[in-house]
Amino acid sequence: MDKIAKDVGDIQSRLLDHRPVINAEIRYFVREFEEKRGHRESRLLENLNKIVTETNEQMLPTDLEGMLSNVFTRLDAANHMAERVQQRELDAQQSTQLQGSMERLKEEWAEFLKEQQRLKEEVDEEHAKAVGQLSTTYNEKKKDLTKFSPL
Repeated sequence: MDKIAKDVGDIQSRLLDHRPVINAEIRYFVREFEEKRGHRESRLLENLNKIVTETNEQMLPTDLEGMLSNVFTRLDAANHMAERVQQRELDAQQSTQLQGSMERLKEEWAEFLKEQQRLKEEVDEEHAKAVGQLSTTYNEKKKDLTKFSPL
């Protein structure tokens, strides 16, 4: 019975336990792969690692505070220039508005003077008519008085 259990265990391990076969296949595959590729991937990865390391050393600043202060200085200068440009634009806009207002006021003043001149002429004309009527009326009264008064 012992022999049967051993045979069953052996059969079971051969049928269900594939680790030795898989390990052998993996070793064979790796050996073939390395022979054909000649460790190119390893060399390529090493070169990439070297390039990344060199790039990091060149690109990353060593003095972060100095770099930040430089950035803030440049930012302040840019803000100052932008404020000056905005102020110039505002001054120009206000100057343009002021000139427009002055032109409008000049036009209104010219219209006002024309209207005053027209009204003055109307008043002068009415005055002349009134003076003429009064003169006519006065002359008629004078004639009437001279008729009735004995001389």
